[in-house]
Amino acid sequence: MTASVEYIPVTPIEYPDEDGKPMAEGDIQCSYLTYARNALRIYFQNRPNVYVAGNLFIYYEKGYPESVVAPDVFVVFGVENRDRRSYKTWEEQNKTPEFVLEITSKTTRSKDQGAKKGIYAFLGVREYFQYDPTGDYLNPQLQGLHLVEGNYFPVATNTLPDGTVSLPSEVLGLELRLEAGKLRFYNPATDQILLTHEEEAAARQAAEDKAQRLAAKLRELNIDPDSL
Repeated sequence: MTASVEYIPVTPIEYPDEDGKPMAEGDIQCSYLTYARNALRIYFQNRPNVYVAGNLFIYYEKGYPESVVAPDVFVVFGVENRDRRSYKTWEEQNKTPEFVLEITSKTTRSKDQGAKKGIYAFLGVREYFQYDPTGDYLNPQLQGLHLVEGNYFPVATNTLPDGTVSLPSEVLGLELRLEAGKLRFYNPATDQILLTHEEEAAARQAAEDKAQRLAAKLRELNIDPDSL
């Protein structure tokens, strides 16, 4: 007598790429998220083993899609720099972000300072920065934490002579600066602020316009600008 074996199909576990919620609370938060992600992508573009992403799901326990977090901006070292629909740690040699930035707001503040902070410590995120562009919820607006033996401690804040607030990121080799309330990444090696491609194009155009105005003024004074 042949025993029958009932076949029970196994439903594949799904790891959604999105949750249908808006990317950020408003235009202000979205603009800084976009700036940070794009500026860091440009900075690391020649390093094929550095991955920069923003508002992307990170799944950190295989078989448990509820074990997920979505940082506003994060950087992972030691993995391929390529586009992903989501980031699954078990497919990435168990590499987790070493830097995370959250653009915090009224609706995200409790998560950013509570649940997410705990998850990032669990994942071993070495640096966790928060920025409140409206200045309504964080004081100071820009804050940084670094991980020491599983616990977060504040990153020392420097105030420059012009009043600019600066926090160093050892992980990135950069500084996060607060200029008149606006977040910018600063490269101490080149003494320059990190710009997006759009900002670089706008700066070049502004410089060209200024040069043309100066040349026109010199011609009014009967001075050939090409002779200078």
